[in-house]
Amino acid sequence: MLGERLVNQVSDLDALEAQSSGSSFYAAMKLMPKAERRAMFAIYAFCRQVDDIADDGVGSREDRAAALDAWRADIEALYDGRPAGKAAFLCGPVKQFGMAKADFLAVIDGMAMDVAADIRAPDLATFDLYCDRVASAVGRLSVKAFGMEEQPGLQLAHHLGRALQQTNILRDVDEDAGIGRLYMPRELLEAAGVTTDDPALAIADLKLDGACRALAKMAHEHYAFADKVMKAKPKGRLMAPKLMGAVYGTILSEMETAGWAPPRRRVKLSKPRLLLILLRCGLGL
Repeated sequence: MLGERLVNQVSDLDALEAQSSGSSFYAAMKLMPKAERRAMFAIYAFCRQVDDIADDGVGSREDRAAALDAWRADIEALYDGRPAGKAAFLCGPVKQFGMAKADFLAVIDGMAMDVAADIRAPDLATFDLYCDRVASAVGRLSVKAFGMEEQPGLQLAHHLGRALQQTNILRDVDEDAGIGRLYMPRELLEAAGVTTDDPALAIADLKLDGACRALAKMAHEHYAFADKVMKAKPKGRLMAPKLMGAVYGTILSEMETAGWAPPRRRVKLSKPRLLLILLRCGLGL
């Protein structure tokens, strides 16, 4: 698994970067100084490790829950100053940037939601909790590496994390349905006239487009809040989150143009398009 390769090679920054080259994550991280970049790749490696447990379908739910519990124990040991097992590679970034234990545990808790049962049309409160754990908690870890102060950092993590996660959910409706999951909020589905929580039936329903557009509106609002935080020019290295917001915001707009009526195609930006976004972010356009 990619997460395992990243952890095995975490002491080699070049190897970590090679694993991610070509991705928008890689492009954003390349803009950061070495120490901050190393911290971000460590966060990325951790997230991929626990995400693999939740998503690769290897082992029973009980086995995967136990694997996540083992990660919890290693995170607790890391912060207690004991041998940290698989989490040992996080020691340097945690000490250097003051990352919070609660945020690592929140990410694990988010993955545990996927392991406990396949998520199918959660209510909005559960949906927001899931987004906070699997995305905004990652943002709270990341803004430490960005060198941001607490209040603007928490605001940026809250809104940009949710915006990115909601964009990914909208992009992955078919892929998620293929593994029995439907992350679209129940209230948005019902308002659009989709009355099933069966993933295969929901993604075949033409009315899914209306629910997806409602979620896209929510995502745009979060992007707008995140952009407002960054335009206030708080302390910190903001190029990476600016680029991630610009890339995924563009992907969201492309999906809105294409719509979510079946058959859908997965929206992906070309390298020249990514380069143009990078240049615009760098020039502040």
